[in-house]
Amino acid sequence: METTVPHSTSEAAAITEAVASANRDEHATTVSEALRRYPTAIFWAIAMSFTIVMVGYDTILMGSLMAYPSFVEKYGTYHPELGTKVISGPWQVGLSTAGSCGGVFGMVINGFVTERFGHRRVTMVALTIMTGLIFIPFFAPNVHILLAGQCLLGAIWGVFSIMGAVYSSEICPLVLRGYMTSFINICWVIGQLIIAGILQGLVNNTTKWAYKIPFAVEWVWPVPLFVLAWLAPDSPWWLIRQGRIEDARHSLQRLSSGLDDEQINQKILMMYDTNRLEQKIKADASYWDCLTGANLRRTEIACLSLSSQSLIGQSLAYNATYFFVQAGLSASDAYKMNFGNMGIAFVATCISWVLMTHFGRRTVLLSGYTFLTLDLLLIGILSYASNNSAAKWGQSALALVWLAVYSATIGPQTWAVASEVSATRLRAKTLSIAGVVYNIVNIVDNTIEPYLINPTEANLKGKTAFVWFGISFLVTIWAIFRIPETRGRTYGEMDVLFEKKVPAWRFATAEVVDDITIIGDDEAEENVEDEKREMGMAGHETAATIS
Repeated sequence: METTVPHSTSEAAAITEAVASANRDEHATTVSEALRRYPTAIFWAIAMSFTIVMVGYDTILMGSLMAYPSFVEKYGTYHPELGTKVISGPWQVGLSTAGSCGGVFGMVINGFVTERFGHRRVTMVALTIMTGLIFIPFFAPNVHILLAGQCLLGAIWGVFSIMGAVYSSEICPLVLRGYMTSFINICWVIGQLIIAGILQGLVNNTTKWAYKIPFAVEWVWPVPLFVLAWLAPDSPWWLIRQGRIEDARHSLQRLSSGLDDEQINQKILMMYDTNRLEQKIKADASYWDCLTGANLRRTEIACLSLSSQSLIGQSLAYNATYFFVQAGLSASDAYKMNFGNMGIAFVATCISWVLMTHFGRRTVLLSGYTFLTLDLLLIGILSYASNNSAAKWGQSALALVWLAVYSATIGPQTWAVASEVSATRLRAKTLSIAGVVYNIVNIVDNTIEPYLINPTEANLKGKTAFVWFGISFLVTIWAIFRIPETRGRTYGEMDVLFEKKVPAWRFATAEVVDDITIIGDDEAEENVEDEKREMGMAGHETAATIS
């Protein structure tokens, strides 16, 4: 594939060469070189992603508390036939999904405010609001107030759930981009580990503090995260889109320690030129633009790749407690085993970095979808021997295998693909749409799963795996034809590949030559002058050097 750059002036040629040089450097930089050049970028990517630890903690807190006697005593309803208080099924569903429902609104809002105000300021404001909202569930006098508090907090979680991925994808160099965006999955697991440990430590506490302490722990997060967000640099890509070229250069200097002035200038030019290219192919910055032209395909990939986390049977296999209880473990021991599951997920996510390095995003994802689909089929088949103890333990083992494979493939890599596949000008909005679709799918899946498996409803038990097997099979077929290989592609190259409608299976091998600047001979002089004027370079000897 070839795109010519027919500038007619020496300044235009200098710009073209600077952009090409920056692209060559992006491709040539190794992991070890990137670690040496961008230590602060790695630090800030990790720091801003730690808001996801808080989201991972909060999203499973409510479902876990429903087994606590003191929580049920406070918010349950007395049933004479049972002689005790219980939280009814509708309230269980409502409390479990309230955060996700609020998250839908938070993600939509995030798409608007992040592009206007930047990642740092939105994060700081959201943390401030969250600090006040935690008072609602902590002091909730009844289940109605508790539900409202969860819904309001969910809106803040919706902002955070995609912020880390968007920020990391914009401040990290090409070779580190996948590692830092997939780090999001580790943050989810860390949050789940923390809450699992706290709940395990309080399981024998029968006072109100058994459920109040987990809520109070939420106040630990905002202050240190606020300080980190305040000190963090803005994304240079975002600053370029705002027309703040000098600020973008300063931000890139803060994010790197091994780049000289010429390399900084070249990378700023590359960002500027990529932004201009997206403007020329009508990649504006509204939600509607995410659903038109080549961006529709990019939005589809982001939405379905994230949603696939739930569609491939997460609500059944991610929590193996059901299978452990079936196999004969007590509920208490099964809960402890579930705590160990989070450790498996953490280690497997680290393994995903090794797999990604050697095989790329597409190969890892397709392998993961295929293996998990077969795993679900085997779980369903073993359910026909439900009276056999060995079969029950086999189902338990397969649930653990599913979790390990998921955490090494689908969990982290779908975040990487969703973060990388969108146009830079539309990244926040594309990920907001993807997050909304994921939340809706997750709400539906988590609502129907109890009805499929519950003995008083469909009573499918382990045969529920067949339902998720069918859906997972369809997801795998979609992935074969739609998920592209984004490893090793700069944002400018992906703009060209999507605009040229290159099939997903050819992304890894398609050649993009001098792709970034696309203008005609009659536009060359005008564009060069515009660039020099917009970037504050008028009167400089060469447009390739920004001082």
